[in-house]
Amino acid sequence: MSAPAQERALAPVTRPPSHRDRPARRPWLATIVLLLGALYCLTPVAWVVVAASKTPRELFTSFSFAPGTGLFRNLSDLSTYAGGQFWRWAANSLLYAGVGAVASTLVSAMAGYALAKFRFRGREFLFSAILAGVLVPGIVLAVPQYLLMARLGLAGTYWSVLLPVVINPFGIFLCRVYAASAIPDDTLEAARLDGAGEARVFASIVLPMMSHGLVTVFLLQFVGIWNNFLLPFVMLSDQDKYPITLGLYTFLSKGAGDTDLYPLIIMGSAVSVLPLIALVLSLQRFWRADLLAGGLKG
Repeated sequence: MSAPAQERALAPVTRPPSHRDRPARRPWLATIVLLLGALYCLTPVAWVVVAASKTPRELFTSFSFAPGTGLFRNLSDLSTYAGGQFWRWAANSLLYAGVGAVASTLVSAMAGYALAKFRFRGREFLFSAILAGVLVPGIVLAVPQYLLMARLGLAGTYWSVLLPVVINPFGIFLCRVYAASAIPDDTLEAARLDGAGEARVFASIVLPMMSHGLVTVFLLQFVGIWNNFLLPFVMLSDQDKYPITLGLYTFLSKGAGDTDLYPLIIMGSAVSVLPLIALVLSLQRFWRADLLAGGLKG
């Protein structure tokens, strides 16, 4: 073999670079879009937090994002206004959102599990009707719900706000999708062969296996009920039963003629967000566990 031929034989084989060999491009555009979206969402929250620390004079004369000197005074005035009525509204919101979200999550879990794992006549039609209910805006149902509650003699009571939120079509849809993928049919059949009744199967097997999905349903429903304004506005007439959203609205109506109430309104808005932040921070570990489980399965 000649020298040039031998050199060509011993030379390393080169191949054209593939897309895997190229340096990864950083998604600058996606990062910029996400940062702008976060800035758009967080700027009003930052303004509320800063404005809650201002006195009435500072609120109208100082720079919007300059901290004020009246934080603790505003909190004290809010707590003592009308005999501490704000905290009564906060307790009402906690009652409506807490009890309503738990009841709605349980009903959604039962309905979603039944639609996913049982075969019965009219199942697909019922599921289609539930999906149609997701598309119906709440403002369309407010007046019929009030008329129904008035006929039952429950209008103006706590039940008039709690009962309508128990049925959540979107929660039923999520639970049906999650139950279909997270609960193996073999596990249910094994439990039934061991003599477990349907109630025990649901309580001991279905609920633990659906726990991560139910956390999402609970959180969405809690936030929706906590921020709900229209339903309490239609149902309630007694201010002692108002939730925090309707109570702040009455504050705002009175503040139109009294600028001294503006800092209290802003402070109340800032305080009303704290339970939602605490709830998200305390439940996010369930989402992380669910995402990790999905990644391991994939």
